Amino acid sequence: MADPKILILFYSTYGTNHAVALAAADAATEAGADIRVRRVAESAPKDVVESQDAWKAQLEKMQDIPEATPDDMEWADGYFVSAPTRFGVVASQLRVFIDTLGGLWQKGALANKTFTATTSSNSSHGGQEATILSLYTTAMHWGAIIVAPGYADPIKFEDNGNPYGFSMAAGELEDVHRKSIGYQATRLVEMTRKLVG
Repeated sequence: MADPKILILFYSTYGTNHAVALAAADAATEAGADIRVRRVAESAPKDVVESQDAWKAQLEKMQDIPEATPDDMEWADGYFVSAPTRFGVVASQLRVFIDTLGGLWQKGALANKTFTATTSSNSSHGGQEATILSLYTTAMHWGAIIVAPGYADPIKFEDNGNPYGFSMAAGELEDVHRKSIGYQATRLVEMTRKLVG
């Protein structure tokens, strides 16, 4: 069977989703995927970013990770997407990138690819489920195939219990988080492998 090509696509303001992306990359690699890790470009004004030390430091920390391009989206067989929740929807930086993909969508280059999503917010009930569901709405417009974790593994009863995708309040990843992210990334690889044969 072919090794599925998985794009780990993320946006991170303070580091949580960066950590999620790296954990997903480790798990997807271990599951036999050919991966690319790509960050979404920062679209907030420079003076806003530089006015917050933690935001500025996180941006500097990610400089070795290439920015995502439409070519990365076309290359992949499946997408693992991680970005923070902002006011109940995904951060605008990810939406800005998604809104550049009209040409790929128009020619069907985003269809029949797998898609799973994760998020974080400042609090446990900060709109996490709504954010993931809104990303899945976008995936449905593309004709992508949603691979949600569901409750198909016992880890989902330990990790905060979001069946749509891993989510957490912002902070450091704990072992239970890494296991949940690993399960979701591995499930994505396994389902994608079935599609690409």
